[in-house]
Amino acid sequence: MHRKMTITLDEAVYEGLYRTVGRRKMSQFIEDLLRPHVTDTRLDEGYRAMAADTEREHEAQAWCNALAQDLADASR
Repeated sequence: MHRKMTITLDEAVYEGLYRTVGRRKMSQFIEDLLRPHVTDTRLDEGYRAMAADTEREHEAQAWCNALAQDLADASR
């Protein structure tokens, strides 16, 4: 989902941005610059590392299945 926002830039900065990336590409250019500074990719990397650990994934799946069975038994 995208959100719209209004920002204020110095005229020289805007003109340089316009010359460098063009009118229709400014938003994507700014987003690409900001993304590494405002999103935490370490969490994604951690999840990927955990998913690559097949023994841990097997144990986690067994635990989830047991929990689901416990919940099904408790609802009776």
